[in-house]
Amino acid sequence: MTKALTRVRFGEFLRPNSRPYTLGPAEDANLVGMRLYGAGPFHRELKLGAHIAKKTHFVVRTGDVIYNKLFAWKGTFGVVPPSLEGMLVSDKFPTYALDETVVDPQYLQWFFRCPPLWEQARAMSTGSAAVSKLTLNPPKFLLLEIPLPTSLEEQRQVVSHLNGLAAQIAEARGLRERAIRGRDALMASALESRLRSIPVTARLAHYLVAPPRNGWSPRCDNTEGGTAVLSLGAVTGFRYRATEFKRTSLPVREEAHYWLRPGDLLITRSNTPDLVGHAAIYSGTPNPCIYPDLMMKLQVREQDADPRFVWYWLQSSVVREFVARNAKGTSPTMKKISQRIVSQIPFPVLSLAEQQRIVSELDTLQTQADQLKRLQEETGTELDALMPSLLSRAFGGEP
Repeated sequence: MTKALTRVRFGEFLRPNSRPYTLGPAEDANLVGMRLYGAGPFHRELKLGAHIAKKTHFVVRTGDVIYNKLFAWKGTFGVVPPSLEGMLVSDKFPTYALDETVVDPQYLQWFFRCPPLWEQARAMSTGSAAVSKLTLNPPKFLLLEIPLPTSLEEQRQVVSHLNGLAAQIAEARGLRERAIRGRDALMASALESRLRSIPVTARLAHYLVAPPRNGWSPRCDNTEGGTAVLSLGAVTGFRYRATEFKRTSLPVREEAHYWLRPGDLLITRSNTPDLVGHAAIYSGTPNPCIYPDLMMKLQVREQDADPRFVWYWLQSSVVREFVARNAKGTSPTMKKISQRIVSQIPFPVLSLAEQQRIVSELDTLQTQADQLKRLQEETGTELDALMPSLLSRAFGGEP
C-alpha cells in the first residue's frame, strides 16, 4: 500500500453524460435506485406507464458513475453494472463518464464506500436532512475529492488488497451465519426432543382465564410523548423486540383491554405463513404500551399453567403444524388465525410442577443460547466496523 496520495477533484476525471429520454404515454419503465453507504445502484422496480406522471427520464449505461442528489450524504454513489444497462433514472440521479486513464473504476467504487467521502458530501449539501432535502447538486459533486496514488498500477494494488480483505471478511461472515443457524437448530432440537413425547389431550382454552382477545391499532403519528403501540415486528421468531413500536397521539382509555402488563403473553394472528402464530412475552418495555389488532393477548390461568411453559409449547412442532393447517387467507404470503383456532391449539395435561421443571431445563438451555448469541452479535459488530476502518486506512495512505 502506498502513502503517496494526491487529492484530486471529481471534476478532473468525471464528465456529465446526461441522456434524456421521453416515455410514451403508456410506456413502462425499468427504474434504477441507489443503495446507501456505497452499496451502489440496483433495479428498483418496473413501473407501469399509467402510474408514471413525469415522462422525462434519463438512460443509464454500463460504467456510468451515478449518485442520488438527495442522499449523497448517506453514500448513494456507484458505478452502473452491465445488469442495469439501458434502464432509466429521474433527474435526481446525475450520471457521468469516467476517465479511466486517471482513475480505475474499481478503485473509485471502493472509495464510494468510504465514510470520509460521505462527510464531504454532507458538508457540501444544502437543505434539511429532516425532510430528505439535504441536496448535493452537480456543481458541488464535481468538487468532491479523492485521494489518488501516483499511478493506475498503485490504484490497482489498493483494489487487490481491499478485494482480498473483503473476501476474508465475507468468509468470516459466512462462518458466523453458519454458527447462528447451528445455534438456532440446536435450541430447536432440544426444545422439540423435550416436548415431542408429551401426550396431548387438552386444548389451550382450558388453561386460559378468558378467550384470546385482539388488541387495538390506532393511527400512529409518532408524536413525541404519544402512547406506544407495538408493531407486528415486536413478536417475531418467538422473541419480544422492545424497539418495535410506534406512537399515537389519539385519546386512550385507562380501563381498556388493550394495555399490556409485564409478563403478558402475545401471539400474532396475521403474518406470513412462517410467522403467523409466533408468540412472545412482553418485557414491560415500553411502558405504558398498547398491543395491536394483529396480535392477541393470552391470559394464562396461572394456578394450572406456567406462562413460560405455554410460550415454549407454542414453539413446538405440534402447535406449528396445527397453525399451518388452520391458518386461512386467500393470499399465499399472508395468513390469519382466529381466536377460535388459538383456543383450540392442542395442549398437554401436565401438573404445574412438571411444567415448571421442564421450563427450568429449557431456560438453562435458552440462557446458554442467548449468551452464545450475544457473543455472535459482538463478532458481527466487529466485522461491520472492520471494513470502514480498513477503507479509512487505505484512502488515508496507511499500509
